[in-house]
This record gives sequence, structure tokens and C-alpha cells, in this order.
Amino acid sequence: MSSVSSAPSDAPKLAPFEEAHPFKLTETPNAGWKVGDGLSKTPLGRDWKADEELGWKTWDMAQTSTPDATQILNSTVVPRPIGFVSTLSAENYPNLAPFSFFQVVAYNPPIISLSFRLSPRQPKDTRENILATKQFVVNLISEPFIEAANATSVEAPADVSEWDISGLTQEPSVHVKPARVRESAVSLECELFQSQDIFPDGSTVPSATLVLGRVKYVHVRNSVLRPDGLQADPAKLRPISRISGVTYARLGEGFDMKRPEWSDVKSILEEQRSCPE
Repeated sequence: MSSVSSAPSDAPKLAPFEEAHPFKLTETPNAGWKVGDGLSKTPLGRDWKADEELGWKTWDMAQTSTPDATQILNSTVVPRPIGFVSTLSAENYPNLAPFSFFQVVAYNPPIISLSFRLSPRQPKDTRENILATKQFVVNLISEPFIEAANATSVEAPADVSEWDISGLTQEPSVHVKPARVRESAVSLECELFQSQDIFPDGSTVPSATLVLGRVKYVHVRNSVLRPDGLQADPAKLRPISRISGVTYARLGEGFDMKRPEWSDVKSILEEQRSCPE
């Protein structure tokens, strides 16, 4: 079988993917930062400050075309997690597709969001299936099957299954009819909680639909769980996120930062006010 690549033929030669590249924890970028310090005093901070001399480019979004707005928002609101969504049509035809407008909305009840950009040329099968059947599964994408997941974004005819294109495995769900992706380390079985069409100013034709799903069951591979049995370990989960265009990203490094206690911050501020420089 020939490979499917989104890279142009004249693209520069890329370094090979380092499969064994470990996720590691580091210090924070500015480990010596104190309350009130503002921008870091490191060389990176000075470069960042100097960049202000270049100014800002500002867009009035009411006067910005949809293609331009798409590029601006997709490339700046990053990285975005990817919801790999499995659905069934009203006629029980399976569908599988990735969406990067995806996020957790609430814990109690557990709610996730998906957003579908609509085209009058071709409706989104995933959206239509969710609205018709009220059920879906959101699977998370990890490094070992990103190519298979990306392949499902093709605009295939309605009678072609994205499952066949991807070569991924349908695993029966517990609560909903759509299958979950067996290869995924995390799968969220969902029921439709609410949907909201979004309309351009002055138009009666929606340009997007926001879907809220109530998570009924969560499946997480034991192999990616931390010892507490509740949290996924990012070093083992190896999640993939979306940047913009055809660019995806992986996790390489992270750092822990505890939320400050107000009592500590308050005492520092009071000390600074009593002893101004």
C-alpha cells in the first residue's frame, strides 16, 4: 500500500521521527521569578521585551474575511487537543473523523465540546450523525496512530468507511452504539447534551455548530495510568495536538507550577509596600 503524505514535493528534507524521544519534566522557564517581577529578566525575556519595538498587527474581525480569520485563529490558539470522533448515521453507517475544536467544558456533570465548521458544499457527517442519533465517542490520538487518524480527514464518498481507510479497529462501546477506537488509549462515550448553531451576522444559514456532549463512560488503558490509577501519564499517553495548516505537535517537555496561596502572595505584597525600593 502506498503512503499518504500531506507534505509538498519541494518540501525540505525533514529529520526522522524520534520514536524513543522521552517526555521529561524541567524547571519552569524562570525558576527565580518572584511576586511582582513581571517579564523574566533572562536573555529570553530581554528579547521578548525588545520585540515590542516591532509593534502589533491588529485585525478588526468584523472586517476580516473568513479565510483570513481561520488562519489567524488556527495558528494562534495553539496547541489544540484533537477529538477523534466515532459516530453512526441514522442508517447505522459508521463514521470516524478528527476535530481540533475540542475541549473539556465541565466536570459535574462531565461535559466536552466539539465545534463543526459548516460548508454549504458538503455537510459534516459527524455533525449530522450526532444530531440524528444523539450518541458519539471521542477518542484521543497518540503518536503510534496519528497517520491513520489523519487519513480519516479525507472527504470520502458517503458509502466509504473511514474505518477501512484508517485500518483502525472498532471496539464495542459500553453505553452508546458507535464503536470506540481500540488503538486509542482514551475513549469518551458521550450522549448529546446540547447543540447550538452559530450564524454569521445577518445570515439565516449557520456557519458552525457547537455540540456539548455528556460523558457517560471513560476508557483509559491501564498502561498509560499513573500509580494513583486516576491520572494519565503524558509520557505514556504520548498525545498529539494540532497547530495550524497541516502541522501537528507532540509533547516533549513539561514543568510543574503550583497555584500560589493568597496568604503567601498577600504577605509579599504587604512587605513590598512597606519597603519600597
